[in-house]
Amino acid sequence: MIPRYTLPAMGAVWSETHRLQVMLEVELQVLEAQAAAGLVPRRAVQAIRRKARVDAAAIQQREARTRHDVIAFIETLESRVGPDGRYLHFGLTSSDILDTSLAVLLREATDLLLQDLRGLLRALAAKARRHKRTLMIGRTHGVHAEPTTFGLKLAMFYDQFARHLERLSRERRAVSVGKVSGAVGTFANVDPAVERQVCRRLGLAPAPISTQILQRDLHAAYVSTLALIGGSLEQLATELRHLARTEVREVEEPFGRGQKGSSAMPHKRNPVVCERVAGLSRLLRGYAVAAMENIALWHERDISHSSVERVILPDAAITLDYMLRTMTEVVRGLIVHPDRMRANLESTRGVTYSGQVLLALMRRGLTRTRAYTLVQRAALSAWRNGGEFGDVLLRDPAVRARLTPAAVRRCLSPAPHLKHVDRIFKRVGLK
Repeated sequence: MIPRYTLPAMGAVWSETHRLQVMLEVELQVLEAQAAAGLVPRRAVQAIRRKARVDAAAIQQREARTRHDVIAFIETLESRVGPDGRYLHFGLTSSDILDTSLAVLLREATDLLLQDLRGLLRALAAKARRHKRTLMIGRTHGVHAEPTTFGLKLAMFYDQFARHLERLSRERRAVSVGKVSGAVGTFANVDPAVERQVCRRLGLAPAPISTQILQRDLHAAYVSTLALIGGSLEQLATELRHLARTEVREVEEPFGRGQKGSSAMPHKRNPVVCERVAGLSRLLRGYAVAAMENIALWHERDISHSSVERVILPDAAITLDYMLRTMTEVVRGLIVHPDRMRANLESTRGVTYSGQVLLALMRRGLTRTRAYTLVQRAALSAWRNGGEFGDVLLRDPAVRARLTPAAVRRCLSPAPHLKHVDRIFKRVGLK
């Protein structure tokens, strides 16, 4: 991922130096387990741990000749530690190190993403509580529907990201799996006890069964979960972008001192951060497709997945980390205009309460079809001619015969839409 969207902590997880350091730790843990089983001299392990150091530049230089990254890694270590280096990688295949170290990196990255999600949930909860009863118009098909509150809108997103927190927690467990089973996964040259000890010390579960690699459905499910979270971030960003339109103007993104909106139009305050998040979500969906393509490999392994996941796994984690942090700042600093929300709610002169009038007429004995016809006629008249919905209703003798003016006024109230707000908040875990 380009530096523009790479935050420091997540970037450090996927740095080349850290990746190689984790690979070295896997090699050392294998040696420790083999020494415990009496397969490698303890003094050799101690000497290797003391002398072994990661030299990314030297490894890269050697790889240019070997055309094999793990061989370059092992040979560079061997040249540094001396004769004891012959015990390195004993009985292993490259994927024992690559897949196990990848599991460690994915777990570290996921811990940061879980932290990000919790931060976004806190921001959504605070803003939702603040605007629990801030009335606004709800929209379906982009058209005014019935009243809701801005707090309920945010509570829906809170509930959605709470589900993502559970999903990502499950995926953290699912990808925290290692394998030290040797070529084609038969343990021909490495004891299963070694795998168990290595995985235990690294905080991983040993794969119940593996070929030469871990199966890539694990990683496809993981990246798909990241893409799902990205989809919800895009949904939140799209909602805020619409509410920030000039014609709506119910919210605004934070706009910092000295910030510019347009090189040509000084008045502009564009929802650029939300647009950026919406764009990055497209990347995540693409990574999910690529991860699924990685599942079908030849026999016990081929290498067609390797080049793909060297890009998509770091990039997906880095991208989502940036998106979550960015949208958290947007939510925290969001400028909300309750007066504009109220003005938009009232702009259609009461027609958005048509459903309550419909029900009132049905309670007074009209069939649904007849009641619907009367209410729709009044609503369309008020919409087209600019009259107040209540006045138009009361000019209709058929309505007036069933509902008193006071009954009509009671229908044209947001009270029913506020009645259960506290209960809904409680159901999603917001009090």
